[in-house]
Amino acid sequence: MRAAARRRDADQRDWLLRGTPPPPWVRWPPPLLLAAVVLIQTLTPQTPDLIFLVAAVTPLAALSYGPTATALLGGLVLLLLTLPGLGLGHPGSGDQLTITFIALLSVLFAWVRGRRERQLVMVSTVAEAAQLAVLPPLPDRVGRVRCAGLYQAAQRESLVGGDFFDVRVSAHGVRALVGDVQGHGLAAVGTVAALLGAFREAVIDMAELEGVAARLDRRLVVDSADEEHTELFATAVFLEFPDGSDVVHVLSCGHPAPLLLRGPDVTELSVASGPPLGLGIAGTAPPERLTVPLFPGDRLLALTDGVCEARDATGAFYPLLERLSAMIEADPAVVDDPPALTEQVWSDVLRHAGAVRDDVTMMVFAPERR
Repeated sequence: MRAAARRRDADQRDWLLRGTPPPPWVRWPPPLLLAAVVLIQTLTPQTPDLIFLVAAVTPLAALSYGPTATALLGGLVLLLLTLPGLGLGHPGSGDQLTITFIALLSVLFAWVRGRRERQLVMVSTVAEAAQLAVLPPLPDRVGRVRCAGLYQAAQRESLVGGDFFDVRVSAHGVRALVGDVQGHGLAAVGTVAALLGAFREAVIDMAELEGVAARLDRRLVVDSADEEHTELFATAVFLEFPDGSDVVHVLSCGHPAPLLLRGPDVTELSVASGPPLGLGIAGTAPPERLTVPLFPGDRLLALTDGVCEARDATGAFYPLLERLSAMIEADPAVVDDPPALTEQVWSDVLRHAGAVRDDVTMMVFAPERR
């Protein structure tokens, strides 16, 4: 799961707008500008006066340096202006006072910026730790099932949104969950945490996959019982890879069906879609389970609707089955590299839609035969 890496990349690209710490390259312009002005003014004394560029050195330094370094650089600028043999223009007293004032303001700005960055780093670190506690990265293998996935929260500043997933080993085999809470962004994180907590207990306690779904359904019903006019629900798909059997059990609660990747063929599993979680129905009328035999090399792709509902400029949905089949036909070996497969699909979704404003989850499961 590479959501944290993507967020760090976005921070590096948009550091000035986001207020995040600047990238390392921002430290080079102030000294390079000062050196260039001094060199040009020294070698070509007849050129126009470049003192106005010298005044820009300390404001540039304040973008990336601390107050001490900014003050030292400002002092160096003022020192160079007073050296008569250097030929750095002919500043008058008014020019020197202006540059001194700009330097002092730059030092103040650097102090404020540094303090704000420290606070932002501390808050971001705490938020990231809390979100990763809710939705920790999965290992490459859980039991006999290799896992790979891609998770992209709709809010760029978030690691966790309205989608959720988990894979756990139980006494009945490896059980997996991929779901989508009503809404997205930070407002849905509390519901995601409650559902994942219920799932992690249910996979241990419940002998049947239907019982796991019922436990999550009850969790949402209880959470919304004391709130009026609350429509708290979630869609989810459950998968179970039982021990000692080369099959997968699939259960859907109003969620898009998983895809079976078998050689060059991509097939949507014909699992019956039961009611979403949170309506109080899963416990009394559980959704119908689908059992699918697995052959060597089979892969399963579970996803949320952020993928298949991505639209292009004309409003057309992303044709997942067709595009995925074309990818595998062009490069059959991609199914043996699940992380590369999810990245290819995600890149293709972005090419189709330009930008995706919903949470996106894709999970590839590669079970080993017993």
